[in-house]
Amino acid sequence: MDHAASITPTWKENIENFMAHSWVQHGLIFLIVVNAAILGIETSPSATEAIGPALHIVDHVILWIFVAELVLLMAARGPRFFLDPWSVFDFIVIAIAFLPATGSLSVLRALRVLRVLRLINKVESMRVVVAALLHSLPGLGSVFGLIMIIFYVAGVVATNLFAHDFPDKFGSLSHTIFTLFQVMTLEGWSEDIARPVMEVFPNAWIFFVLFVLIATFVVINLFVAVIVDSISKVQNDPTDAGGPESLVAEIKTLRAELADIKSLMKDKLKM
Repeated sequence: MDHAASITPTWKENIENFMAHSWVQHGLIFLIVVNAAILGIETSPSATEAIGPALHIVDHVILWIFVAELVLLMAARGPRFFLDPWSVFDFIVIAIAFLPATGSLSVLRALRVLRVLRLINKVESMRVVVAALLHSLPGLGSVFGLIMIIFYVAGVVATNLFAHDFPDKFGSLSHTIFTLFQVMTLEGWSEDIARPVMEVFPNAWIFFVLFVLIATFVVINLFVAVIVDSISKVQNDPTDAGGPESLVAEIKTLRAELADIKSLMKDKLKM
């Protein structure tokens, strides 16, 4: 009897189980998508004039459903709610909707679109990608430092070589770095930048080809490699992307094991 009572879910666990139910989560995802569509439709003056009041009502209904979701989760988790970064993000996004959006704070109205980002918290595959991006920040920082060194060296060289004849593109280090950034994106780099320079400096193609090979193909691939490696590590370690749901499941398992141990100890004491 005591053993059964000890493993009976509490009201907090019942709320957690209800909110984690697939139908509830799918419903919330659907509401987030609908809310995102409403925010997009509201950018059209003709649509707002035609069905603006209806959109306003639906938006408010969805908002209060989101509020109810947060209230239930806060009641179930207590202070633990604010230890989860995604829960804090959801809280801030929903709280923005209740701030006055008039005068100097009118920009906050546009921030309502941040509700769309709640999809990341609801879709586990997206959560894995975000977790991987966060895990890859140290590696990305190193790659970013490398590309800054490459840009600085190439910028100084290009400024010294081409500044006199092409002051609009290579007249200063800042102008040169911006030009090299355009070259790195491969947007019109040949016709707008490289070929005009080559008309004055025929051997300039060596500089541009080397820069494109190093900055575009090598360094950008390093960014991709670091992110892919982080995604692989996160997928192989579910605890990195499990979030509060995995923590709750682990706590439930520990409670059940403790209940079994207590039951065995009581049986042995009776003997």
